[in-house]
Amino acid sequence: MISEQDVQAYRRDGVVVIPDVLGTATLAEVRKVIAELVAGSATTLEHTDVYDLEPGHTAENPKVRRIKAPQKVHPIFDEIVRSAAVLDILKKLIGPGLRLHGSKLNMKSAHYGSPVEWHQDWAFYPHTNDDILAIGVLLDDTDLSNGPMLVTPRTHTGEVWNHHGDDGCFAGLIDPDTIKSEIERAVPCMGRAGSMSFHHVRALHGSALNTSDRSRNLLLYEV
Repeated sequence: MISEQDVQAYRRDGVVVIPDVLGTATLAEVRKVIAELVAGSATTLEHTDVYDLEPGHTAENPKVRRIKAPQKVHPIFDEIVRSAAVLDILKKLIGPGLRLHGSKLNMKSAHYGSPVEWHQDWAFYPHTNDDILAIGVLLDDTDLSNGPMLVTPRTHTGEVWNHHGDDGCFAGLIDPDTIKSEIERAVPCMGRAGSMSFHHVRALHGSALNTSDRSRNLLLYEV
């Protein structure tokens, strides 16, 4: 599932994409569950412990931006991160003694899926060690047209940028004017549905608006 060349690429660049980790049956089941969850969001017009909603969300036309902690919402999301294939990859990238820190399902629906500002995950959950990464499970075929995650290689060995606003409060994003050259060097994490990206906790990343007619759902685990 993962080669020594993949391991070395991750250590060098702070990001690697492994194709076809999830099978078609699992993908079909996940999509069914997601459709049910989106339909269930029609019962609320406010953000909840489960849902972050897109602007324009209504009961008649549900628009969900994020499912929070999906492994606590439906067992299939817990089964994916604990599968033998995923655990094998994780052990080769960061070693044994694994711990799931958290998860989320970022949903970029066709035509309106929101962008994600440039940031480093380290700013949200810093540790004293940095053998920490995020898994991005591609639940849809992903290319440049539907807003893939963009990661700047080798930023995981550099500085930790300021994620605070001018008022000194945590904003959860980096001023793009301070990272222009890094943004220009970013590479997209693309592939067929079922592929997975693995990016280091300090790797700089973000994503653009989905302007295509296809969804781009990305299931994220922090390990």
